[in-house]
Amino acid sequence: MSVRKKSALEVAREKNGNADDPGRKTPVSNQTLRIINGANTPAPSKPPDDERKKQSSLKKLKKLLGSHSKKKPPLDSSFVNDPLAKGKHLAKNEGALKKSSSAKTLNPAGGAGNPIRSSLSFQTVKDQSSSIIGGRMAMVSKQSGQNGGLKRLPPPSTSRTSSSGQLSDSEGSCAALAKRPRLSSTNTSEPKSPQDQKTESDKVKDLSWWIPSANPFHSSVVSNDSMEEGGMLFHSIIQPVSVTKFFREIWEKKPLLVRRHNTGYNDGWFSTSELDQILRNEKIMFGENIDVVSYINNKRETHNPPGRAFPAVVWDFYQQGCSVRLLNPQTYSRNVWQMLFMLQEYFGCMAGANVYLTPAGSQGFAPHYDDIEAFVLQIEGKKRWRVYEPRDESEVLPRFSSPNFTAADLPAPVLDTVLESGDLLYFPRGYIHQGCTMDDAHSLHLTVSVGQKNTWGDLLEKLVPRALEIAMEEEVDLRRSLPRDYLSYMGVAFSDQTCPNRQNFLRTIEQLMVKLLSYAPVDAACDQMAKRFLEDSLPPPLSDAEKERSISGDGERWDGRHQKVTGSIELEPETEIKIIRRGCLRYVDFLHSLEHHQLGLCI
Repeated sequence: MSVRKKSALEVAREKNGNADDPGRKTPVSNQTLRIINGANTPAPSKPPDDERKKQSSLKKLKKLLGSHSKKKPPLDSSFVNDPLAKGKHLAKNEGALKKSSSAKTLNPAGGAGNPIRSSLSFQTVKDQSSSIIGGRMAMVSKQSGQNGGLKRLPPPSTSRTSSSGQLSDSEGSCAALAKRPRLSSTNTSEPKSPQDQKTESDKVKDLSWWIPSANPFHSSVVSNDSMEEGGMLFHSIIQPVSVTKFFREIWEKKPLLVRRHNTGYNDGWFSTSELDQILRNEKIMFGENIDVVSYINNKRETHNPPGRAFPAVVWDFYQQGCSVRLLNPQTYSRNVWQMLFMLQEYFGCMAGANVYLTPAGSQGFAPHYDDIEAFVLQIEGKKRWRVYEPRDESEVLPRFSSPNFTAADLPAPVLDTVLESGDLLYFPRGYIHQGCTMDDAHSLHLTVSVGQKNTWGDLLEKLVPRALEIAMEEEVDLRRSLPRDYLSYMGVAFSDQTCPNRQNFLRTIEQLMVKLLSYAPVDAACDQMAKRFLEDSLPPPLSDAEKERSISGDGERWDGRHQKVTGSIELEPETEIKIIRRGCLRYVDFLHSLEHHQLGLCI
């Protein structure tokens, strides 16, 4: 008895169900379809090895390009052989830091819920160098050509010469104010960049042009030099004035007014809406974090009630005509924090800021001068500013701020102008100023300050006492007794006399002062200034890539899945680290400083 051999079609139907049955949902496999279409049809041949590799590479590339919005960005090609970028591939005994998910955004404040306590973060480095430049640990990176720093600056503009005779800058519209009465700025027709042509709904500033490594395709790149990035940011603040021209002709000499005719230029640094969110989400205290003030009929008053500044209370004061001053906005605003950190790296001294919100038709503060170099960034609305020269030499670059002045105390202003959104006003220490809003608009501006107690005199205050201590140990002439009768010819009562004993006494003082200079520990005094700077400075805002390579984003933690502590890294004496920012650490003479100033290693 012969058995009929089943056809390929029958085998396929038995395996996958009857194709004529509409209730069957099981699909026919590709191999089955080949049998149905022709039992003798050969299966497609495998592509050659080169073709397979090419297809595999294309798949990986598509996967890589499609993961930027969801996953951590890929490392630049310049980091392929860089252990800093491949930390998870380093052996544990080489001090590698494991990669982990990004940590939460850090708050620079020192209060509750603010994890940053130190300006120093460590990164393991191999085959990457760091050097000591001028006694300071500097970051030296391999990827010198990468776009890890500032991405772009707004386009330069043109200017016209003002009929008032003010300084006209060929790079744009600005007014550098010398000793002359009321001046106004130049009217400039500035070319609009795509960023400037955003609609009102797109007013949130795109900060990718200045935030280091904000571009997701370069977020793994560690910036080469934080001081250089700070310089680029500062140039964007004062442009179209060049940095060289600013420090040569304007810095500490006269005010500067920059009119940009671009109301959105300063957008993104801060906003009234952000202030409202801070009041709602943070514990803001009257007198500590915020003030409500008024200046009416030549009388300056502070209206702070005790306790927390609840939004309803603050806005009630505002609607009654009070100005609102938010102190240290960098504590709550990451954009302001980032700006001030970059500026402090560039200036080498503490950078601070306050936010001022003034209702329409009012004034919050009396005329006064400050002990800081002030940069006023007008963000919202407009404000009338009047600026006055120092009244005498004692008020030129003062060490301390002034009390409030009345109208009778003021000379004629050297500047009387209305600052509009996007504009900049700079004035040095000692320049009296006052600002009031117009009847038709409120005003929000950010005042950035630098240069407080960072003078030659402040350096000498630290230098001279120590120089005298050293000289008295080395010079026997400084340890000799004063003349027995010196009080009979020295003192204010004898200042108009010219007796020989008095002349000999003054000559001896002059000779001892010359000897004192030879014992001046200038470097140690500069380290003292650096110590104060490190104590006052803000911690660095870390990019996601930096967090992943430091204890801020990784480190020892409990792994609930494996029920053990993970991320333990031992730093050995030979372990190399990378200093994230130039100003985070400074090398000093440890023994000398520890003995006399308890300075130690500045971190």
